[in-house]
Amino acid sequence: MSPGDLLPGPRVLLGPGPSMADPRVLRAMSTPLLGQFDPEFTAIMNEVVELTRFAFQTGAARAFPVPGTGRAGLEAALTSLIEPGDRAIVAECGRFGLLLIEIAERCGAEVSAVRSDWGRLVDEDALETALKAAKTKLVAVVHGETSTGVLQPLAGITRLAHDHGALVVADCVVTLGGCDVGVDRWDVDVAIAGTQKCLSCPSGLAPIAYNARADAVIRGRRTKVASNYLDLGQLADYWSPARFNHHTAPTAMVYGLREALRAVREEGLEARFARHRLHGDALRAGLEALGLALFGKQSSEHRLPFLTPVVVPDGIDELRVRRRLIEDFGVEIGAAFGPLQGKIWRIGTMGYSARRQFVLQCLAALENVLRREGHRAPAGAGVDAAHAHYTAADAGPRDIADNLGATGIGRL
Repeated sequence: MSPGDLLPGPRVLLGPGPSMADPRVLRAMSTPLLGQFDPEFTAIMNEVVELTRFAFQTGAARAFPVPGTGRAGLEAALTSLIEPGDRAIVAECGRFGLLLIEIAERCGAEVSAVRSDWGRLVDEDALETALKAAKTKLVAVVHGETSTGVLQPLAGITRLAHDHGALVVADCVVTLGGCDVGVDRWDVDVAIAGTQKCLSCPSGLAPIAYNARADAVIRGRRTKVASNYLDLGQLADYWSPARFNHHTAPTAMVYGLREALRAVREEGLEARFARHRLHGDALRAGLEALGLALFGKQSSEHRLPFLTPVVVPDGIDELRVRRRLIEDFGVEIGAAFGPLQGKIWRIGTMGYSARRQFVLQCLAALENVLRREGHRAPAGAGVDAAHAHYTAADAGPRDIADNLGATGIGRL
């Protein structure tokens, strides 16, 4: 029997990713395909390179998307930099720090992990001690740890690493397009992002930018990169004017990324960052009014503005809440990993999902579901608190000149 039409149910995606796709991105992805060396397509590739530099705030010569999800970008960076026996330090304070450890070990690195409790920042003193212990090729760190909501400062880490002759590889998968990612200002050697978070593009490409130090290490390897597909040297040549025939680009995804990055430039970095802070803060105000506690002890500047971890109240079935949100309201929020599984929800307000109506819809739906689970909060408290935050921030709806309806029936 043949499957029927593909008609997924409507969803408001407010988890840790994917976020809602920007309609402009989906429209761009539906345009006609071009060959990968068609002059029109190579012109688009050049635009993507320049827009990638803009988003990463870098003048790096190497800036392009790796084919695959954010994890492909992480693997490309570590596989291309690490040779068997190299020492790598990984700063771990959550699920994606653990992922960096696993990838580095698979590359043949001798990994030294600098660990902090989940929900806390990396301890720079412990990092310095690890760097002093032995010659280190690179330090890998997660800029935005989506498993815990921590936003890790990078400038101090890069300074320590460079003082000891090590490169810095930063996982910026969730942060690019949602908060400041100052690659040149912080002197980050390699930064990797993903398309499906704050860029509001479907998953499938991993924007990356790396500097001359990293490029020299890649070009000066003693051994071949173990992966052909994820060899950054060859990928860089593909995206360069040389157009090295490495792979067939996912044309529609490149269109989508171009449009997503163009949207970042048109909105402006500061305005975009402010929008993410505004809607994240409104959500948090509403959650607190519902009597829900936020996970983590970090100050607000060290929390992701667009990813909010919420402690599941005692006696509440966290899975049933998420299931009812989807079934009754079409709203998706995220579960947790490892030691936090079943203990927190993760609510994302990223990219196109960072909108007033989605925040209010989430709060109203969550209040209803929690009430049915036995959690008590004043009726409408979450939505009211978010409204108050928007009003205080002077972020009310735009003035609409017409009356949203007819004023009469015309002449008889």
